Amino acid sequence: MKKLILLLFIVLISCHSEPEKDSVLIEGAILINPSDKTEIIESSYVYLLGNTIISYGDLKDKPSGLTARRIINATGKYLMPGIIDGFATLNNQAYANAYLYKGITSIIEVDGFRRGPFYPDANPSPQIYRLEGVGEEPATNEELIKRIDSLYDANFRVLLMMYSLTPDQTKIVYKYAKKKGMGTIGEMGMTTYKEGMDIGIDAFVHTTRYSLDVAPRPMANAVAHEPFSNELESPKWKYYAYLTQLQKGDSLLEAHAKNLAASNSFIMPTMSLSYLDLPDSKNPWLDPVAVILDEKDINRPADRVTGKHSIDSVEQAAYTNLITTETTIIEPTYYNAGAHYLSGSATDVWGTMPGISLHTELMLLHTKAGLSIEEVLAATTSNFNKAFGWKIGRIEEGFEADLLILNKNPLEDLENLNSIDRIFIDGKELNPSELLKK
Repeated sequence: MKKLILLLFIVLISCHSEPEKDSVLIEGAILINPSDKTEIIESSYVYLLGNTIISYGDLKDKPSGLTARRIINATGKYLMPGIIDGFATLNNQAYANAYLYKGITSIIEVDGFRRGPFYPDANPSPQIYRLEGVGEEPATNEELIKRIDSLYDANFRVLLMMYSLTPDQTKIVYKYAKKKGMGTIGEMGMTTYKEGMDIGIDAFVHTTRYSLDVAPRPMANAVAHEPFSNELESPKWKYYAYLTQLQKGDSLLEAHAKNLAASNSFIMPTMSLSYLDLPDSKNPWLDPVAVILDEKDINRPADRVTGKHSIDSVEQAAYTNLITTETTIIEPTYYNAGAHYLSGSATDVWGTMPGISLHTELMLLHTKAGLSIEEVLAATTSNFNKAFGWKIGRIEEGFEADLLILNKNPLEDLENLNSIDRIFIDGKELNPSELLKK
């Protein structure tokens, strides 16, 4: 019925002598719709009206008479959905420009604490789905429901379900969030991740956090009671040291991987958090978009010259050992078992940078975790539609008109995601070079 209505709408448009005011027709591009079965149309058309995709398909099948106020000949280019950062902050206009310049048209926005306040007045801006935590501290069921209501009324659309929630409370919070149409991401402690999977939580964030089920339960409970300490003798770092001792084939790791694969929950590793601690990391300040960023805005930024953190050798060794285990043992185990992935950069904590660090994350998902390029592209586009039900991440009738026109094929090399010719956000075209102006 939906497609029939759209078809009738297209017929009506075609009969109009004057094209619709906010209409755009993109013709001739090689269309790429990433998914587990990526759709490729060698010569496509996409019709946009306002902020919505109305129709798309093979150019030879374009409805007769379909035209638009603006027609773009994209022959020889590549057309795909804008990419998505599932865990990032937006503190200022420069951050918004950096995301857009790097092709990021939507973010799940997390702010406060180390990330600073949300900047609501960015223009232009990626699409924003604001996230806030529930269960940071012990609370009654009534207090939890009241908090969810207040967050929803303040336009938060994603709940970060946190360490103090008991299994029964996790069920209550999840059910109430879904009743209100909110997305759910788990960063849990008192509730196991297996329990979270069984409840149906949409996604889990941070490799080190959603690997808690691999640890002995007393250790996991200790982390739940003190999850954020940076002291190397804290429960968190004792648990991290435990993770660095894991070997390939560890029975608990394999069991957790199978649980993740068998569930409908997605995982968001945020390996980019510790990218600078890898020996072969590149200096993020050399990226072209870094010229509009101020290191004072970034939590523990990389040194502009070395591209590394300036920390003592003991702390550096601890972080390097941890990210090495994440990238060589833990995430490859999850991927090989069949876990489902989303992309998130964790910007701007621990030197992660807007726009730049999502591309780092995509590279790590491919070169370290083992995802194919097609799987990485799905993780940063259509998997968000699968996980949360939002109409983003696909070129499809009725979806948001957030698109990238690329000069090079992203299926050949993820670096080609940086070869952006044009960006569309909410159906409006942006010139990438304009975004670099301070």
